Amino acid sequence: MRLGLDFDNTIVSYDALFHKVALEGGWIPSDLAPTKVKVRDYLRSQGREQTWIEMQGYVYGARMAEAEMYPGVERFLRWARSLELPVCIVSHKTRHPFAGPRYDLHEASRAWITERLCDAEGPLVDTSAVYLELTKDEKFKRIHALQCEAFVDDLPEILVAREFPKGTAPILFDPDDHHPGENLARLRHWDDLKPLIEAQWRRKH
Repeated sequence: MRLGLDFDNTIVSYDALFHKVALEGGWIPSDLAPTKVKVRDYLRSQGREQTWIEMQGYVYGARMAEAEMYPGVERFLRWARSLELPVCIVSHKTRHPFAGPRYDLHEASRAWITERLCDAEGPLVDTSAVYLELTKDEKFKRIHALQCEAFVDDLPEILVAREFPKGTAPILFDPDDHHPGENLARLRHWDDLKPLIEAQWRRKH
C-alpha cells in the first residue's frame, strides 16, 4: 500500500504564521482569531485583496521556515516508517508567487520538509518521494502514476474531481470542519489517520 499526502494546510498549518505576519504589518486588529481564514476574510473585508495575495507569497517563501506542523503528523509518520509503509507527498503550487518578490516556493517547501520531517533516525518522508507539481492536473497524474491507494488532502474539490484517480481512496483533512457537507472519509486530527489506513489495508488485503 502507498499513502499519498498533500502538503500545504494538510501537513503544514499556517494559521499562527499568517496571524503573526499580519500583526507585524499592522493589517489586522490584535484580537482577531489566529487563523489563516480569519486573516484572509478580514483583509478582504477591508479591501486589501492585494495585501492578502502578496502576504501569501511572503509566508510561503521568505517565512516558510517558521510554519508549524499539525499536531500528530510526526507521530503518524514515525508509525508509518516503522511498518515500512510507503508515504509520498504530492502537492501543487506555482514556482513563484503571483505578486511581490519572486521567492522560490518549491525550494522553500523542500527546505521545510528536509528540516522538519525528520528525527534522529532519519527522514520521515524520503526526499525522493516528494513531488511538488505546478498544476492540479499534474498533481492528479502524479497520484495516479504513484498508484496511491489512499490520499489525504484538505481540499474537497481535489478529492471529488473527475480527474482524481478512481483507484485511490480519498480522505479529507478538515480539522476545523469547514466542509461538513462533503461525503468523504474525514480526518479531523492526524491521530485519526492510523485507524483509517489500517481499515483500508484490511479491505485491500
